Amino acid sequence: MNDLVSLLASQGPLVVFVATLAARLGAPVPAVPFLIVAGGLSVGGQISFTAVVAASVVGNILGDGAWFLAGRRWGYRVMRLLCRISLSADSCVQRSESILGRWGGLSLIAAKFVPGVSVVAPPMAGALGMSNLRFLAYETAGALIWGLGFLLVGCVFHSAIKDVLAVLSQIGITAAVICAALLLVFIGWRYRVRRAAQVANDIEHIAVDVLRAALASGSAPTVIDVRGAAARALDTRVIPGAVGIELKHLPKGLGPLADGRELVVFCDCPDDASALAGARLLIAAGLPRVRVLRGGLDAWVAAEAAAALPQADAVPA
Repeated sequence: MNDLVSLLASQGPLVVFVATLAARLGAPVPAVPFLIVAGGLSVGGQISFTAVVAASVVGNILGDGAWFLAGRRWGYRVMRLLCRISLSADSCVQRSESILGRWGGLSLIAAKFVPGVSVVAPPMAGALGMSNLRFLAYETAGALIWGLGFLLVGCVFHSAIKDVLAVLSQIGITAAVICAALLLVFIGWRYRVRRAAQVANDIEHIAVDVLRAALASGSAPTVIDVRGAAARALDTRVIPGAVGIELKHLPKGLGPLADGRELVVFCDCPDDASALAGARLLIAAGLPRVRVLRGGLDAWVAAEAAAALPQADAVPA
């Protein structure tokens, strides 16, 4: 612990820059504690407050800027990647979409304080077409608010921080092991919650080929796309005839569709997580004829592409 304090005292701006950049890129690096400790050290003149602020801002802009440009370039593919590795895969895009839709550019500021959204908001802003200048303006403002906020916390409570650091330095390796163990327990708990949400023994699935045949028949089920409006704007792929009803609007958003007809729910999310959640909401509302499209939108698009291949091969030479 004394080594950490010495490192911050001698290379504070660099340490804060690296920690902030890593955190913004999505690495499990606790940038906030570095900022708070750096703020406490700045009170005694051991570190330059201005230099740390600048390092934090630059780290934010570079990290979030990389995701912003990735979202601009690859759109929904980046969002799917981030949510696939997220411990809250079923809600990461939904929360980001809610913040972005409610506050627009200000969401880039708010997202920095919301776990699980801070990495998703920049690529979503890029994918939705936010201009570079507007992104840079909001990102800089958010980086200043975020960095100054935690640095000032360190300044105000610098005496208490020094006491805590003194205790931790005496505990030494034990403290590090305890912190690591608590982090592993938290990750394990979140993973277990995620896996439990994906258990679909209570929900019936329907295969893409079966749904295709049903849609071609006279007794086609009603297909419901539970993606949010921003998610549908990011990914314009659709299932013909599908009705878009956001997960948060189920089951009330069904309206006349809640007449007993069969409902097939789909999403474009890891392990059909949102579709499963939507199906459970519909079943709980007394609509028993509910199934989830296995594989979601990806499976549908893949099947459509596969079905088109023989036609292309059949073109006369």
